[in-house]
Amino acid sequence: KGAPTTPLTSIATTKIVERVLRRNSLPGGLSSLICGGSDIGSSISKDKRIPLVSFTGSTQVGKQVALTVQSRFGKTILELGGNNAIIIMNDADLTLAIPAVFFAAVGTAGQRCTTARRLIVQEGIYDEVLTRLRHAYEQIESRIGEPFEKNVLYGPLHTKQSVELYEKALEQVKQNGGKIIYGGQIYKQRKGNFVQPTIVTQLKHDSSIVHQETFAPILYVFKCKTFEEAVQWNNEVDQGLSSSIFTNNPEYLFKWIGPNGSDCGIVNVNIPTSGAEIGGAFGGEKHTGGGRESGSDAWKQYMRRSTCTINYSKELPLAQGIQFT
Repeated sequence: KGAPTTPLTSIATTKIVERVLRRNSLPGGLSSLICGGSDIGSSISKDKRIPLVSFTGSTQVGKQVALTVQSRFGKTILELGGNNAIIIMNDADLTLAIPAVFFAAVGTAGQRCTTARRLIVQEGIYDEVLTRLRHAYEQIESRIGEPFEKNVLYGPLHTKQSVELYEKALEQVKQNGGKIIYGGQIYKQRKGNFVQPTIVTQLKHDSSIVHQETFAPILYVFKCKTFEEAVQWNNEVDQGLSSSIFTNNPEYLFKWIGPNGSDCGIVNVNIPTSGAEIGGAFGGEKHTGGGRESGSDAWKQYMRRSTCTINYSKELPLAQGIQFT
């Protein structure tokens, strides 16, 4: 079941899967599609004939899915929200870091679960990063338009409601003392749900609007003093999907990927937060749900695990060699 606002995309994807199945001598109907609203999703969650429900969506809806499926002792794979941060340390290679932040924050108009929502920059390079990042954002103005057109990098938001959420978030930014240093406008002259990619500074790292995932191209930027402070800020949000650090310091690198580093399911070094490779387990911790998709072991979540023991002898061996005679 796809989102009710994207039935054509769901149908197109289902047809691609069907072609692949038939090409490999498998019935196309192994993968089927149901289009509809929340009533369909609710029916799937409640149906005892469905042993496992894999859900990708918001944390709020994911909680309801988890509770409903668990009430009948079914299983779930949850891939929910993300409030992803990129950390840039003083020793980082900015020729890598700036394009990475730009892609992670602006790509797909900020509508990926792995989109960079927060940027934490060590104080020694903070001003330079902001200057270079703002320059990168300025280049997008001539690349906005219909995503199917050549040379377009930045398209519209998904729905009118998304535009309203973008606008509401920026109102909260202003109320909390934040400063919009780039963007913040709705392209009302354009047909469609187009908004400016936006950079916000001067908010507290733990303010409520920062800890809320807004599915729009808004990047909150913060200045940190130390590596430890940056890691703490990365981990303080409820979600735990994707994270990234830019550094050439081996000590920072191994602390970051270790038990006292990032608490996310995806922990990157010198690459952005967004994007996924089929070979890597995709998913996150905390309010992101804990589920994993793709990767070498993902198929195991769709299986029923049974321990099978067959006795081929004429004797009756008991567990742990117990004698019961």
